[in-house]
Amino acid sequence: MEKITKPLSGYLMVLVAIALIPAIIILLMNQVILLGIALIVLFILTLPGFFTLQPNKAMVLILFGAYKGTVKANGFFWVNPFMTKNKISLRVRNFENKPLKVNDKIGNPVMVGTIVVWQVEDTFKATFEVEDYENFIHLQSDAAVRKMAGKYPYDDFEAEDAEITLRSGVEDVNHSLEAEISDRLHHAGIKVIEARISHLAYSQEIASAMLQRQQATAIVAARRKIVDGAVGMVEMALEDLKIKGIVDFEEEKKAAMVSNLMVVLCSDRAASPVLNVGTLNQ
Repeated sequence: MEKITKPLSGYLMVLVAIALIPAIIILLMNQVILLGIALIVLFILTLPGFFTLQPNKAMVLILFGAYKGTVKANGFFWVNPFMTKNKISLRVRNFENKPLKVNDKIGNPVMVGTIVVWQVEDTFKATFEVEDYENFIHLQSDAAVRKMAGKYPYDDFEAEDAEITLRSGVEDVNHSLEAEISDRLHHAGIKVIEARISHLAYSQEIASAMLQRQQATAIVAARRKIVDGAVGMVEMALEDLKIKGIVDFEEEKKAAMVSNLMVVLCSDRAASPVLNVGTLNQ
């Protein structure tokens, strides 16, 4: 697990290093060669121990293969010069995946592009649990997109009983994508802040056919509404005539009137067959 540690102040150790300089000079002038050389070696060894950290940066400390802790405070510090120091950014980062060809729930090939906003949350996992956490993020995000796309159809044109589709259920789909990516990246100590679809389209090889199908479905739906509206108007007309007692139709004449009204209301042309007035006599 991640362990937060606070190293020595770098400013204090700078004073110690500076104090070694006159001591070395005095010893060498007094022919105390061995001790002077020892202090020179000590002075040189102190230098690699200095490092600085900016805000939202972290330093992972490793001593001879053993994890010793992580420094997250910003400032000027000094640690054991034999420690290996790995700097990691804790800042929020994002990347946009190029559109990836995947299959939706019913097998249609679609192109899905995503944007993922993330940051390192656990420096121990990011350093030691995976080989390269940035490459790991890209690969796992692609895998998450493939799995998420397989849960939903592209549109309800293909699956009329679908409650959620990739095209219409934006919030639910993005939430599902974010949950899937978060679950995969948790093992690498990565926190997913946001994940959303940035590009969604049918794959090129079926785009034209699917567009024609959508247009045909839209035309059928529009004509259905026209017919429903015409039927409603005929019902209202018959009801008004009956209530007001303007004319009393026999069943045969009602059928003829309904037929004529439907032709007029549903015709594509304004000059469509007009109502046969002769049928309204008596």
